[in-house]
Amino acid sequence: MRRTSFDNWPCSIARTVDILGDGWTLLVLREVFYGESRFDGFIASLGIARNTLTDRLRRLEDAGLLHRRAYRTDPVRHEYLLTDKGRDFFGVLAAINAWGDRWLADDSGAPVVMRHTACDHDTHAQVVCSACGEPLRHEDVDVRTGPGYPVRLLDDPAVRARFDRNGRPEATAGR
Repeated sequence: MRRTSFDNWPCSIARTVDILGDGWTLLVLREVFYGESRFDGFIASLGIARNTLTDRLRRLEDAGLLHRRAYRTDPVRHEYLLTDKGRDFFGVLAAINAWGDRWLADDSGAPVVMRHTACDHDTHAQVVCSACGEPLRHEDVDVRTGPGYPVRLLDDPAVRARFDRNGRPEATAGR
């Protein structure tokens, strides 16, 4: 069965999901952030099937999050390193980690603790407003169409029903 592509959807979340595809991809990225870069190291740390790992590494490389560099020539062996685009994904993984620590950790606590080396304190990710620094909470955020939203889609009655004439979602009951 062929996987549905979200690559051309007018939604950054959908486009990101298209790259990530599944949990293995996030776990491969986690391992890269933890310092792993070699194929056999991913196999050992994740217990992932070789063909699955090959597919996920290729997907991350094609998407520009990783680049492959030979570290041995006979036989050829590669390591997988983060690009700028890949390094920028760290905040997403840190946010997922913080959510998991809050909602999924057992009574013994978080399985992994992040330490901010700049201030030498344990920390967790927090998503904040880029303008005022306040935490972003669902109930405090409205969404609207942005400059990259395809105008042709606003002619679709189903899409138009979600947005008022200013490009903001229609008021939700109870808000």
